[in-house]
Order: sequence, then structure tokens, then C-alpha cells
Amino acid sequence: MRSKFWPLRDIPAVFWLVALLVVTLVHPFVAASGWLMIHLLLLGAVTHSIMVWSSHFAETLLHAPTDATQRRRQSWRLALLNGGAAVVVAGMVAGTWGLTLAGACLVAAAVAWHGAALVHRLRRALPSRFRPLVRYYIVAALCLPVGAGLGATAAYGLADPLHDRFVLAHVAVNVLGWIGLTVVGTLVTLWPTMLRTRISEGAERAAYRALPVLVGAVVVTAAGALSGLTHLAAAGVLGYLGGLALVAPSFVTAARAKPPAAYPTWSVLAAMVWLAGSLVALTVAVASAPSWAEAGARLSWLTAPLAAGFGAQVLLGALSYLVPVVLGGGPAAVRAANTEFERAGALRITVINGGLLVCVLPVPSVVRVLCSVLVLVGLAAFLPLMFRGMRASRRIKVNPPPPSTRKDRAGPAVGAVAGRRGGLATGLTIVVLAVAAGVAADPTALGVTGSVPTVQASGETTRVEVAARDMRFTPSRIEVPAGNRLIIELTNTDEQDVHDLVLETGQRSDRLAPGASATVDAGVIGRHVAGWCSIVGHRQMGMVLDIVVTGTDAPEQDAAGQHDMGGHAPSAATRAGSADSAAADLDFMAAPGPQFTAHDPALAPLEDATVHRHTFTAQELDRDVAPGVAQHLWTFNGTAPGPTLHGKVGDVFEITLVNDGTIGHSIDFHAGSLAPDQPMRTIKPGESLVYRFTANRAGIWMYHCSTMPMSAHIANGMFGAVIIDPPNLPPVDHSYVLVQSELYLGPQHGTVDVNALQAEKPDAVVFNGYANQYDHRPLTARVGERVRIWVLAAGPNRAAAFHIVGGQFDTVYAEGAYQLRPDGGAGGSQTLGLVPSQGGFVELVFPEAGHYPFVSHAMIDAERGAHGIIEVTD
Repeated sequence: MRSKFWPLRDIPAVFWLVALLVVTLVHPFVAASGWLMIHLLLLGAVTHSIMVWSSHFAETLLHAPTDATQRRRQSWRLALLNGGAAVVVAGMVAGTWGLTLAGACLVAAAVAWHGAALVHRLRRALPSRFRPLVRYYIVAALCLPVGAGLGATAAYGLADPLHDRFVLAHVAVNVLGWIGLTVVGTLVTLWPTMLRTRISEGAERAAYRALPVLVGAVVVTAAGALSGLTHLAAAGVLGYLGGLALVAPSFVTAARAKPPAAYPTWSVLAAMVWLAGSLVALTVAVASAPSWAEAGARLSWLTAPLAAGFGAQVLLGALSYLVPVVLGGGPAAVRAANTEFERAGALRITVINGGLLVCVLPVPSVVRVLCSVLVLVGLAAFLPLMFRGMRASRRIKVNPPPPSTRKDRAGPAVGAVAGRRGGLATGLTIVVLAVAAGVAADPTALGVTGSVPTVQASGETTRVEVAARDMRFTPSRIEVPAGNRLIIELTNTDEQDVHDLVLETGQRSDRLAPGASATVDAGVIGRHVAGWCSIVGHRQMGMVLDIVVTGTDAPEQDAAGQHDMGGHAPSAATRAGSADSAAADLDFMAAPGPQFTAHDPALAPLEDATVHRHTFTAQELDRDVAPGVAQHLWTFNGTAPGPTLHGKVGDVFEITLVNDGTIGHSIDFHAGSLAPDQPMRTIKPGESLVYRFTANRAGIWMYHCSTMPMSAHIANGMFGAVIIDPPNLPPVDHSYVLVQSELYLGPQHGTVDVNALQAEKPDAVVFNGYANQYDHRPLTARVGERVRIWVLAAGPNRAAAFHIVGGQFDTVYAEGAYQLRPDGGAGGSQTLGLVPSQGGFVELVFPEAGHYPFVSHAMIDAERGAHGIIEVTD
């Protein structure tokens, strides 16, 4: 491969890695960020690199240099590949399946063309020792078009569990087939070359025997997934491990002859360890999964080891070795580049792999976040070091050093491995400090308790199995002899909802997906202890646990309080004080900053299409709801209210709901009439469903999350409007949409205060999600223009009384029927009254220029945020 700059070869991989870094840093604010991070790495950077380097290695192994025509065609293939990948990404982010499909077709075409070019080269090449290794690249190229088709099909919005099965098949064909086969075939020769040792005898024969085993394993895994046979899929993964075992001895022999001593070889070795470990875990996970839904959840858990542990590390390790070689310039230039690429190698390897290992363990979320940041920093260090290495190489080329002696031959820089013990120790220290910082930030997450037993330990252990289901723990009361140690075996037997268990003494479980289990060691029990599910709203729904000590004179309730919440009243712990509310920071007279952008109230024009396809992503992110007040909202597509859909009677709406949150979510469209069992079901994080309905009746219809507790999900932002125009609706000059809702503020950047919600004590009532926003960014109209304002009362608790100060409505449409028309009569209307979930529209013409306030005429609501201005000019 020539070192001369070749844009289509050299730039895209760097672009994809930079894009990955940016998305990772801002992922809470990006739609489909989980999918995006995986595919920017694997579809973008890794796939581009495979196309480039497999051509290079095929050229080397076959002794067939690339001519100008072949290079030009390779440029076309790379352009087609990267363009297709960009279209796939755009389609997924925009929620447009047609774009996703088109991009997948372009990617598949580019890789198929690449495979055909390799076949052509292989047929024309003379026999050589490593000629059969090119078949790995050819078979891998056959895998990707199949995997792209499976991925595009999964993206269409298949219902579960079919979606989970297609995802596993997609992973098997693309990760194990396209990427895995390429890596294995390349490392047969590249691994000993990186180690600077001889290729072991028989390495090529072992690779020849392993290829059909690996390919067969990929086929069996995909077939098992598509057919719904978990044990067949697990057998396929196990078979892949068997194929790796056939080539492993040659890799081990090379490593024993010359142990890894620098970042590139450490990184590749770590990548292969992560691949093997992930495949072992995947085999067990799929084989033991009680359902495909659980298998899909377990596959999601293995995404990080496969993508970051295997994919990222094998890519960065290989590039750290190959780029200095390709840059060339003689031994001194290669040595200078190596020095930069291998800088802090031991530290980076330790931080990346130590941090990643912590991330995949059942650790508190704060610990996981801190360690994931370490992993990101360790991997991202490649980019600045790459540029430093390129600059160092160029500097040597421009100013060559004196003639080198024999010991100055190109190879690893003299200091490349110096201080690796110090780097290892420093890396371990950083990881340990991150874990300690996470525990310090959330000490209860590791079961650190401030409770000291008031009785002597008996030495006995009480074990109790507790099931979490339907907003209840069963049993909800546990009696424990005083002094006994209590072990709770908690299982989430719910079909969709995530649950956990937190004890007032500090011990807690992780959040458990349906079917998952955890053990909570409550310690020695010397008094009554309260427990609850910490998922927002679950505790208030009655999901509580009482641990009652027997054999002492302890009262039934401790100082935390008495049960007193009626049918939903849990234990004393439920009444414990909550965190400070952001309501203390509310100032309804304050103005938002100059960069504030109001929620667009304008109704989008009606489209000609009769079928409307949209992707709604459930996202949990921080948003301002008033000047100086931010909440961690649950949203559809990042806004509260969510997107307003607009259609006409008879139109079909096909909504793909993707849960990118941390708990279960769902959606209920009032605009459709259908059985709720499947389309309105709660889906777990990472899952998706397709909701298809026909709009048979006109009106403004509410949609919302219907996961329990529904009040909390709506109050925390999961609602929106669907507007179906009445037949023959007259045109107007302006059409606006206002959705009224309430805010029950938790702490700054916290979630809804469910206690205030249950007490029906809102802190603010707002239009379109932000208090008084249209006082500062008014709606506009001109004198004599007809204005239509659609209004929806989203609640969840309070009615709306929509009124425009200084205006009179000559048209009122509510709940599917006209109550008043501008037919020349003398009647008018002053207020549109709507109970929660009802909607309609009003029309009026403003008689003169001025500023017309619009409010909820429940005046306390107008005074706490339900207020705006219509600015009318001549």
C-alpha cells in the first residue's frame, strides 16, 4: 500500500471515529444514540478499515500489486460504502426506514463488489503459501450483504420477539461473519508480524481447517435465531468458539516466541480475549434464556464487550501498528511514529480493559458511568496520538537523521515498553479510584448501611424468595427472627416492567429486567426495615416491602412513620422526606435567556400522503421547563409534548416506538380504535414495537405513555397530540397548537415528584411544556386574519379553560363536533373548557393591533405558567 495521501482511503475511518467520539459525549441528546454509537464504530470505522486493509493484505498475500484501474475502482467502492453508511445513519436518526433500507443496499453493493474483486484477484494469482487466507475475506464479504438485509429488516419495526431474533441473526452474520472472519484470517499473518517473530508452522493449514467451521457456526447461529430455536443459536455460537480454538495454537505459539510488549499487540490480544469471553457468555445467555425477549436483553448487555472490547481494540491495535509502516520513510521515521502510537500503552490498555470489565459487572450506575468515561478516554487517546505519530514521521522525512547503525533498524521505539509496570499500576489505580468515587457518590448502591443491629447476631440465616410483579412484592411482608441475617432472592417476574429493591438501611439491588434475578443481603436484622421499588412512581403505587423482626419487643413501626396511604399506602419508608424540589427556584416573572427557543406552536401543513410513518424514540434527558428550572424528563423524540401528528380522516399512521430509556415505556394513541393488548404494551429498554392505526374520526387526540404509574409517565413528559382535520375544514391564516399540562417538580435535573402528583398539587401549569414561554416568544397574527388555535388538555389531572383576553371566539369545535360556527348569528364564545385528554379548536379574528394574552381561566393556573401572548399587528 502506497504511503501517498489517498483521501478515500485515509479520511473516512478518522471521520467515523471522530463522529463516534462526538456522539458518545452528547448521546443523552441524540436520537437512537445507543444504536448510533455501535454502528458509527462497526459499520463506519471498522467496515471501512476492513475494505481498505483486506485489499492491502490480499495484494500482499497474492503478490498482485494494485494498478491504477484497480485503485480507481477501489475508490468507487469506498465512496459507495461510506455514502451508504451515512445514509443508513441518517435514516435511523430521522426514523425514515426507506433511507435506512437504501443505505443498507448501498453498503451491501459496495461490499459485494469488493468480494467480487477479491475473487477475480484470487483466480489470477499464482499459487503461494498464504493464498487460501484470501478466502476468509471473500466469505466475509458474502456475509455482510446478508447481515445488512437482516439489520434493515429489524429496523423496519418488527414486533417482539421476532425483532430480537432478527437482531441476533444480524449480529451473528455481521460481527462474527463480516468482522470476525476478516480478523481471524488477517491475524494468521499479521499477529506474528506485529510481534516480529516467525509465523508458526502449520498456521495456514489450521486456518484452512477452521474456515468451514467458523462459517458453519455463523450459519447455524443465524438459522437458530431466525427459527426461534435458542439452543440451536447457542450451539452455533459454541461452534464458532470451536473454530477459534483451531487457529488459537498458532497465535499462542507466536506470542510465546515473542510476548506482546507494546500497545498494538496488547490491544489486539485484549480484543481476542474479549471476543472469546463474550462468545462464552453469549452461549450461556442464549441457551439459558427463558424467552427470546430475555435473550435479546442479554445480547444488549454483551454489546459493550463485543463493540468496545473486541471491535474497537482490534481496530486501534492494528492501526497503531500498520499506520507507521504505511507512512514509511525509513527506519527512523517508522520508529518516531511508533513512539507516538505506543505512548502510554500500558496505561491505556489497563484503563480501557479494567474500566470495561467494571462496566460489565453488576456495579452501581455511578460507578459504571465513571468507568465508561475512562474507557472512552483510553480509546479516544488514539486520535491525538495518531496525529502526533504522523507529524513525527513527516518531521523525520523532512529532516533525516544521520545514517543509522544496525541497531537503529525499524522496529519498536526503544522506550515503547519502558515503564510498562508503572503504566499498569497507574491504570489500575485510576480504575480503583473511579470505583471508589462512584461508591462515595452513591454509598447505598453497594449496600453500605448506616443501620447497626440492636441485637446480637444469632449466626442463623433466613433466606426468602421475593417476586416483583404488577407493582407488588410477593410476599410483601417478611418475618425474621431477631439477630438472623436476611438474604432476599429477588426475581422480576413481570413481563415488561423493570423493577428493583431498595432497603431503608441502604442495601439495594440493581434494576432488573423481566426474568432477571438478584440477591440482596439485608444483613443482621435487629429492627423493622422498610423496602421499596425505586423506579419512579412504583413505590407510590404500593410496591413496598416490610421486614418485620420477631422475638423482640420492637414496635411494628419505627420512627419513619405509620402506614397511611389508603389502598396504595406502603410502609413507613414511603412517607420519608424527598429531595429538595426545584419549585423553590420557580420565578414566574423571570425571562428565559437570549438563546431560548420556544416550542414551535405552528401546526405543520397537511401532507398529501395517506400513510404516515414515524419513529418515536422514548428518551430520558434533561430539559428546561421554566427559567432556571431543569427536569429529567421522559420524552418522545426529546420534547415534551412530543411531535404533533397531522392527518385527515382515513389516513393510516404507522409509528415505530423505540425505547431508548432505562425503564419500560409504551404509547397509547387515542386517535386509533383497536385492541390495546399488543400495540400499547410496555416495552423494555432497547426494544421496539410498531403501532399502526387508521384515523377514522376527526379531532385533536391525545397520545401518551400508558405504562404504570401512568400519571407519572404523563406528568414527566410522555404525551402529545394527533390532529385529524374535520372534512372540508376551511383554510385559515394561522393555525396553532397548544397542549396544556402540569409540572410536579422534583429536584433540579430530577424526575417528577410523585407525592405532589398524587396529592394533585402542581407547581406549574404550562402550554407546550414550558412556563410562560409565549409571553417571551409571542404567537403572531395581523388585524383581520383568521386564527385557529387547537387546544389539548393533557393533564394528567387538571382541566383546561382556554381563554383569550380581549378576544371572542366565533367558532368552537370540541371533541369531534362544532359547538359554534361563524354562520352570521349573534352567538359567540369566551372559553373552551376541556377535561384531561379532551381537545378542540377555536377560531377568531382580531379587531385591532395589540397584545392579547391567552390563559387558562382557572386563574391560579394562569398565574403559575399557563399564560402567553398573541401579538397582533396592522
